[in-house]
Amino acid sequence: MIFFFNRKKVTLSPNIDISDNLDKIKEPFIIQIPISEQGESTIRNIYFNKKNIQPSMISGRFFDKSDFTNNKNNSVNILNNINLDIQSGEILGIMGKSGSGKTTLINIIGCIETFDSGKYFFNQKDVLSFSKKDFLKLRRNQISFIFQNFALINDYTVLQNIKLPLIYSFRNKIDNSKLDIAMEDLGIQHLSKKLVSTLSGGEKQRVAIARSIVSDASIIIADEPTGSLDSENEKLILSKILFINKKYKKTFIIVTHDQDVASICSRVIYISDGDIK
Repeated sequence: MIFFFNRKKVTLSPNIDISDNLDKIKEPFIIQIPISEQGESTIRNIYFNKKNIQPSMISGRFFDKSDFTNNKNNSVNILNNINLDIQSGEILGIMGKSGSGKTTLINIIGCIETFDSGKYFFNQKDVLSFSKKDFLKLRRNQISFIFQNFALINDYTVLQNIKLPLIYSFRNKIDNSKLDIAMEDLGIQHLSKKLVSTLSGGEKQRVAIARSIVSDASIIIADEPTGSLDSENEKLILSKILFINKKYKKTFIIVTHDQDVASICSRVIYISDGDIK
């Protein structure tokens, strides 16, 4: 068995007990396990942290991302050597100044943007090894987004907006009871036939959250989910996020500038100039 601590490889005997060595480990750490798949031997990297010895749902290793400035000959680093593990069921907060790389990071996690170098593992599987079909399936079925501007269709009713992820998942049959439960959870069942254009900001965001949970996505990425709301509606939305996280075990990744939003997170990371501080 081989461990990697801060990129340094350490070989340990196969019968070693991980728990006896946690005080020596700087998290996150990697175990390389020899396995056999379809008759062929291979090595699988399993990422852990010390808090709970469970494989990470998401592991980003040495992410780098650059983009060109107005001068095509000059590039600027957006993300620098990012290492990040996200556990199933946690609420991760991401904070940092505008332009620090927060949006780029969640876009990479959400499979919207690519990265220049590094590795991205989703449930221990290397995303870069996915076929185009499997990659699109991951993005469509496992990841949902909540946006500051709600990203709803104003000319559709509440129910039609919430139903959209199920329509685009190409399911043969839509479970209407799931839609009813989602609206009940968010306290918007009485609004089901109203056009989104007639709703308040707080109501629109509750519709967006309901839409994010009906698809059975395991990860919900929320980009400034309360940025357009007053303090009363912010409290309501935060209570709903906590409720959904507890009831459905959804993993939330929340980008925010707001300390009140950060206070509900189980963990907060800070990004500055493309680095996690």
